Amino acid sequence: MTIHKAGYKLLLKIAAALVVLNAVVIYVLGNTVTTHVVWVASLVVYILIVNFFRSPNRIVLLDDNTILAPADGKIVVIEETEEPEYFHGRRLQVSIFMSLFNVHVNWFPVNGVIRYFKYHAGKFAAAYLPKSSTENERTSIAIECANGQTILMRQIAGAMAKRIVSYAPVGRQTRQDQHAGFIKFGSRVDLFLPLDTKIEVKLGQKTKGSQTIIGTFK
Repeated sequence: MTIHKAGYKLLLKIAAALVVLNAVVIYVLGNTVTTHVVWVASLVVYILIVNFFRSPNRIVLLDDNTILAPADGKIVVIEETEEPEYFHGRRLQVSIFMSLFNVHVNWFPVNGVIRYFKYHAGKFAAAYLPKSSTENERTSIAIECANGQTILMRQIAGAMAKRIVSYAPVGRQTRQDQHAGFIKFGSRVDLFLPLDTKIEVKLGQKTKGSQTIIGTFK
């Protein structure tokens, strides 16, 4: 299992904190049952956190006419909506909610060029709520696809997510097998697609980042 680079510093800090905690417990309590319980609990917590930052190696079939899932998770929104930030018009919105147990790497859903990027400071409401798309801390990334269509991808922080990492400078070439970023601890990704996109997923469906086909361009 590979660890994503977004987790390196945090994992070192947490490891150091747990070592100090266990050292203090041993110093105060000595070799007791409580000491062993704290040690085991620390190990379990650290393994869970390391698991959160896993970065799987996946084979991606590039296709200019398909939109691939940008994240592991579950489809929580499929609807026509108004997108006021970039398109200023109606688009199909598909949203993926990522739980604490999902891989939190984000992939670019299409091949193309980044034409717009903006970071928005905001709240940390639960990511599955509709208002999180416009009120939470988030980034917006518009990609002009290789076939001339344009989509918007939005990374949204959740109740526990306190940092969004994006690798999306304007002008960058994107590929479906490249990482678009990482969201730490529970989050959501929205896609805003052309209205005539053929959607290939259903509400409640589980997605696999860079593997599941969200839709195809007409």
